[in-house]
Formats: sequence, structure tokens, C-alpha cells
Amino acid sequence: MKPQDIIAGKSSLWIFGYGSLVWKPDFKYKRSKIGCIKGYKRRFWHGDNFHRGDDEMPGRVVTLIEEDDACTWGVAFEVTGSQVEESLKYLNVREAVRGGYLTQVVEFYPQGVNQSPVQALVYIATPDNPIYLGPASTEKIAAQIAVCKGKSGHNIEYLLRLAEFMRVSCPDVDDPHLFSIEKAVLAIIRPILLAG
Repeated sequence: MKPQDIIAGKSSLWIFGYGSLVWKPDFKYKRSKIGCIKGYKRRFWHGDNFHRGDDEMPGRVVTLIEEDDACTWGVAFEVTGSQVEESLKYLNVREAVRGGYLTQVVEFYPQGVNQSPVQALVYIATPDNPIYLGPASTEKIAAQIAVCKGKSGHNIEYLLRLAEFMRVSCPDVDDPHLFSIEKAVLAIIRPILLAG
């Protein structure tokens, strides 16, 4: 589904972020809400040869994998008026052109009581993408993240900022995949830091 098909006739739009968008949206928005989408799990299965890696050593960033009982937490941003077109233009380059993500519409459930779900646009990388890396062991993913760097910075920063977001914004939510990779990466870099 193309973003322009989604926004036809709409003056506002919600965009759900579950990776770097949670701490660095880099577009103007009216408001944001923490919450989740159901039926998806977050996984470090997508390659990144621009922001967090390069062609020789692609970094690992998150995508969503369908799973009925899963729930992925993140941030939804409401964009209105001219922000709709501006944010989609920016995100098309950041997520689609450079990241290989496709768009999809999902139900977003804001955190808190008496909050109604809203339709939100989300970017998802699929196995059809040439830089999709797929599943790997926690140790292999951690080893890759520990050494990769791209135009937006070190892959470790991406991982640590995402883990920090979850701890601060969603303290009651467990994300075993994320936190096990964080633990494995810290085990790799701790001896290097202590030796320095």
C-alpha cells in the first residue's frame, strides 16, 4: 500500500514507530502517544547498509514479524495539515528508499485507560527486501551490532536507545528479544571498555 493511497482525503494521520522513530522522528507532528500494535513482534532481522551499517558490514535494525499473540510497543505520532505530506515525503526517503521498508496500516492502541485505538501507518521490512537478514542467534546478532557503523552512527547506539526507550516509557513491558541482544552486546563491549 502506498502512503498517498492512505492519506487520500485525510487531514490527519498517525504514524507508528517501533525502532529509531521512538527517539528520533525528525519530522514535525502535532502530538505523540506511547502504545502498542497487536499481532506483531519486533525483531532485529533487517539489514541496514546506510544508517547503521554499510554494504560491506550491514547493521541490524528492527522490523515487525506477524505473530497472533504478540504486541509491539512504540510511539505513534499524529501529523496534521501540511505535516502529513512533509512527514511522508521525509519518511519515504528514510524508511522506504534507504531502508527498504513497505507501508501498512495497523490498529494502534494508546497506553492508558479510556483510550480508543486509531489507524496508524507503519513501516515494515519483509523477506523480499534484498537487505533483509532474517533470524539469527542472539550471539550472532549481537556480534554484528557490536561492530557496525553507518551514516547515522553506531549500530550499538540504535540498540541501546531502543532498550532505554522501553525501560523508561514502557517499564512494565518485557521484550526478551531486545533485552537479550542488549545484554549480549554489552558482554562483548565491556572488556573493550575496561581495557581502554
